[in-house]
Amino acid sequence: MADERTAVHLLYENPDWLPPVIAGLEAEGFRAVPWEVWRGVVDPAEAPPAGLWWNRMSPSAHTRGHGDGVAMMREVLAWLDAHGATVINGARAFGFEVSKLQQDLVLRRHGILTPRTVLAVGREALLGAARRFEGPILVKHNQGGKGLGIALFQDHRELEARLDTAWDPDPNGQVVVQQYIQPAEPFITRVELLGGRFLFAMRSATTGGFELCPSDVCQAEKKQPDVCPADGAATFSPSPLTADDPLVKRFEALCQAEGLDLAGIEFVEGADGRRYTYDINANTNYNAALGRQIGVDGMREAARWIRRTLAAR
Repeated sequence: MADERTAVHLLYENPDWLPPVIAGLEAEGFRAVPWEVWRGVVDPAEAPPAGLWWNRMSPSAHTRGHGDGVAMMREVLAWLDAHGATVINGARAFGFEVSKLQQDLVLRRHGILTPRTVLAVGREALLGAARRFEGPILVKHNQGGKGLGIALFQDHRELEARLDTAWDPDPNGQVVVQQYIQPAEPFITRVELLGGRFLFAMRSATTGGFELCPSDVCQAEKKQPDVCPADGAATFSPSPLTADDPLVKRFEALCQAEGLDLAGIEFVEGADGRRYTYDINANTNYNAALGRQIGVDGMREAARWIRRTLAAR
């Protein structure tokens, strides 16, 4: 394989998430080429360099001063698509990554149970959406990532009483109101999928709050708030879930049908015994400590999958 065909161009805005990706690619003989995508130039007449492209843009880019990143990524993906480039987690997958509403829609389309979810824009619309629910609700950013903007209220009345201090819309002014599922046990399950197939599953303890980013830098100490607000309170452990679980099979079918090359899909088992799926992470990160425990290096596996399935193209 010629050297230019071994290049994997990494479209990113957060450099702190790149080292494991680059290490995995280089271990498999690829040349990682970082492309910063929260500023720059897109010339539609100019063909992109040869190689594969990997979308690593995060919906939380605005928390790191990269508020133009998501919009810029849409344009870059359109440019790559117009020139026939092979993109890992391209435009369709990115649409799910940056919209909780679109995640709910695609999960429903594949027959996967979700908590009731309503999108609102504006103060009065938010109050009106909340009044549609009985019992506890979560208020979230529609363009989320790493647990951004999530707050729990016992009912719509509590939200209304606290609205002036609790209302925190995403960069587009969009808020999601979602049915709160009381977990049977204090953890959620995250299923990692690669190439539309089950890779592994993990449990994330929820006793420390809703910010459950598994990335190692997201477990940094509080003295690094610019990296990720998760401060080590989240703990991760292997899940007994296996590839033949019926819910996993539905996740696999979704990824294969919807162009999600890599994904971390999260669900919670409620006190009623049912499993509710509520989040699709296309810009997935892996936790190194858990990886060592279960014997899976997620980014190395991703690089191997790229070599097996994409590089030959």
